[in-house]
Amino acid sequence: MVLAVVMAGGLGMRLWPRSTERKPKQFVHVMGEGTLIQNTVVRLQPFVLQENVFVVTTDDLEAHVREQLPDVPVANIIREPFGRNTGPCIALAATILRQKYDDDTILVILPSDHVIQNVREFQSVLNRACTAAMAQQCIVTIGVMPTRPESGFGYIQVGDDVETTNPILDGRLQHVRTFAEKPDVATAQRFIDAGDFVWNSGIFVARIGVLLDTIHKHLPDHGPLFQVYARSIGNDDERDVLENVYRQIRSVSFDIGVMEKAQNACVVEGAFGWSDVGTWDELYRMSMKDTMNNVLEGNVVTQNSSNCFVNGSSGRLIGLVGVENLIVVETETSILICERGQSEKTRDLVELLRRRHISKHL
Repeated sequence: MVLAVVMAGGLGMRLWPRSTERKPKQFVHVMGEGTLIQNTVVRLQPFVLQENVFVVTTDDLEAHVREQLPDVPVANIIREPFGRNTGPCIALAATILRQKYDDDTILVILPSDHVIQNVREFQSVLNRACTAAMAQQCIVTIGVMPTRPESGFGYIQVGDDVETTNPILDGRLQHVRTFAEKPDVATAQRFIDAGDFVWNSGIFVARIGVLLDTIHKHLPDHGPLFQVYARSIGNDDERDVLENVYRQIRSVSFDIGVMEKAQNACVVEGAFGWSDVGTWDELYRMSMKDTMNNVLEGNVVTQNSSNCFVNGSSGRLIGLVGVENLIVVETETSILICERGQSEKTRDLVELLRRRHISKHL
């Protein structure tokens, strides 16, 4: 059996002001049909049945999940008291699902806020990853073949082939040599030139038992706390115990806390038009341009302006005259203006607003 675990507790602050703490980017229409989380669930079909899709989110965001994914059973919504990054998110989901499913059940764990353009190829790669997870005692991550020296993505260095007699996996399953955090452009170019690096998609596939054993090994401060929580599942004090656990555990990503240390990390590669749509610059890159190389959405009029990204959602008129290489994002309450190539720093602006307690705009 294959279950999908969709991680939907992130805040996506680099896409402010469209993405806010009250309604993060996974619940917002960014491109194509539907919101990012709706598209994430749709492209799993029919590979994973709707009844086998689980969504991990926070108490504050549960209402958005219910509203936007009405066909996902309410019982399949796993609620974190508050966000603690992907390490605890994955540990919580696996701990809960282990109560109902056996240790050989395959979990496909994926972010809710990515764009994938070639769904058929994505499902083919996902099937290969599930086959590998069933055949090997490993956690499989999906690596995306890079098309440019991108500094906004993490990277995986691919090692030797995993020995296997399965023809589906022969030559298509490799050991992970190392993980690399988001590099600068020069380092990213060296990765591309080396030829053995792929983009880290943040998608993981493993059996429940293998996943939890690896988590407990490499996050020894987390493992015992989740075992305490497991004993409370179904009891009246379950939520209180979980909140107590979350107040004790540290925030850590699954990549850093587990995968970078694991000896059983493997990778399958794919090319299916992937992006984490992490910044407005990335969204500009992916979008169709007009004859002036502009991307315009909303009530926008331009004159002698080029290479701009303008996204208006309030209906107010936005006019651009004689400018180039700008990003302009407008909502009912806020406007972001920055130079193209600088939108990664939007997160710093959000932190400044938070320090100044201008929370009504977050």
